[in-house]
Amino acid sequence: MTDTMEGSAPRRTRIQQEKRELILEAALEVFSTNGFRGSTIDQIAEAAGMSKPNLLYYFRRKEDIHETLMQRLLDTWLAPLRELDDIGDPMTELRSYIRRKLEMARDFPRESRLFANEILQGAPRIMPMLEGELKTLVDEKAAVIKGWMRAGKIARTDPWHLIFSIWATTQHYADFDVQVRAVLGPDRGGDGRFEDAARFLEQLFLDGLKPKG
Repeated sequence: MTDTMEGSAPRRTRIQQEKRELILEAALEVFSTNGFRGSTIDQIAEAAGMSKPNLLYYFRRKEDIHETLMQRLLDTWLAPLRELDDIGDPMTELRSYIRRKLEMARDFPRESRLFANEILQGAPRIMPMLEGELKTLVDEKAAVIKGWMRAGKIARTDPWHLIFSIWATTQHYADFDVQVRAVLGPDRGGDGRFEDAARFLEQLFLDGLKPKG
């Protein structure tokens, strides 16, 4: 992390930690609404209900706030993939992964928009994370999936594109939630839409991965 309270600085007090979390929560709202380029320190300070000098005590630059948010987001986003267990039943593991990703789409829509905005801009501020931590984990779990295929537990396919497809279909329910609710209408666009999506995606992916013959 690059904010001014890290490194060799003294341990944060409870109040300092609360202020820092307040800034990050405000920044998440501002960044997810306006994007990185359209957001300012003044907007974040106003959203946090504090003065700009007070905010700058905790974070020197807008970039530092954004970096902290993106690192947290990546940690959260990757947690379900990390839990994919090579010794577990493949169908159970993949069903759990699909449902966890949909839960994240439901519970973290602002974080999803923030990440999508960064990617659409070419990931200028998080490329090292994508090429490092993200790639390493995806390669590791792709190897797990290939192991299941070699053992005849699931049908052979491209494990990387399988992971991408799960990302794309589950994250759609966060990034395009307004569209989903508008198309489904009031009868089907309530909270139950996530359970409906989970059942459909389980059928889509798991039926397609059943071993042939």
